[in-house]
Amino acid sequence: MPLVLQPPEPDNKSDIDSLVLALKTNKDWFEQMIIKNSAVLLRGFDVKNAQDFNEIVEAFGWDDIRYVGPAPRTHIYKRVWTANEGPLSEFIYYHHEMVLIKEYPKKVILFCEVPPPEGGQTPFVPSFKVTEQMLQEFPQVVEEMEAKGLKYSFTAVSKNDTTSMRGRGWEDAFGTSDRVEAEKRANALGMEMEWLPNGGVKTILGPKALTKVFDGRKGRRMWFNTIVGMHGKESSSALMADGTEIPENVVKRCQEIIEEESIQFKWEKGDVLFLDNLATLHGRRPSLSPRRVLVATCK
Repeated sequence: MPLVLQPPEPDNKSDIDSLVLALKTNKDWFEQMIIKNSAVLLRGFDVKNAQDFNEIVEAFGWDDIRYVGPAPRTHIYKRVWTANEGPLSEFIYYHHEMVLIKEYPKKVILFCEVPPPEGGQTPFVPSFKVTEQMLQEFPQVVEEMEAKGLKYSFTAVSKNDTTSMRGRGWEDAFGTSDRVEAEKRANALGMEMEWLPNGGVKTILGPKALTKVFDGRKGRRMWFNTIVGMHGKESSSALMADGTEIPENVVKRCQEIIEEESIQFKWEKGDVLFLDNLATLHGRRPSLSPRRVLVATCK
C-alpha cells in the first residue's frame, strides 16, 4: 500500500485534461483498485492547485458528503476543503473519517499542494489488521465491547479555535448559531446534546459498533471505532454503552497495535491519494511549516 499510478513517461507529465479523461474512461476499474488496495496514489501528474484537484474528484461522479466533525477546516473551491487546520506541531490520531456519524464517506481524497520540509506524513493503517490482533490478545474484552456497543462524548466550543486540532466550534459544525436548529441537525446525525454554561456543548453518541464488515472487502472485520482517539481525553470519552469502563491496558495496547501496523506515507508535491475510508484509518504526523494538504470526501 498504496497502489501507485504514474504517467507512462515520468519525464513527460500529462496535462490535467488528459488525466481527467483517463480517470473518467476507467472510473469503474479505478474504484475497484481503491477497494482492492485500500489506497491508490496518483503521483507525477501535473496537479497544481485546488481547481485541478476538484476536476479529478468530479471525474468519478461520486456524490459529495459534507464533513461533520471537530477538525477546523476552510472551504477552498467547490468540493475542496483544507485538511485539519490544527497546529502542525500536533499529531492527529488515526481514525476513519466521520466514523461516529450515521452517514460517513466511503472515500477520502487528499491532495498535496505544499509538501512539508520535515515530518507531516499521513500514516494509514489497514483496519482489519487491528481487529485481528486485538481478537488474538483480548478476545473476551473485544467481544464484550462488540456485544454492548460503545458510547462516546465530545465537548465543543461555540466558535472555532484553530489553536486546537479539535477546535471546530459547534456553530460551524452544524452550520447555524441557533441552538434549536443545531439540536435538530445533531439529532439527525444520531447525536444527543447537552448545553454548557460557557456556551459550548457536549455531544453524546451511541451505542456504536466496535467493528464493521463491508461488502467487497473479503468479509474482514474493520476496527471501525475511535476508542483510542477519544478514551480518557480532556474533551472526550469512550465507554461501553452500558457505562462499563474500557480497561486502560486494552486501550494502551490497541494504540501500540495501530502504530505497529501503520504505513508512513510521505507526501510529494502534486500527489493525490485516494483512501478507502471503510478499510483504512489515517492520521497526520507533526510537521514543520509550511504544509498544505487539501481534502474531498465522497459517498
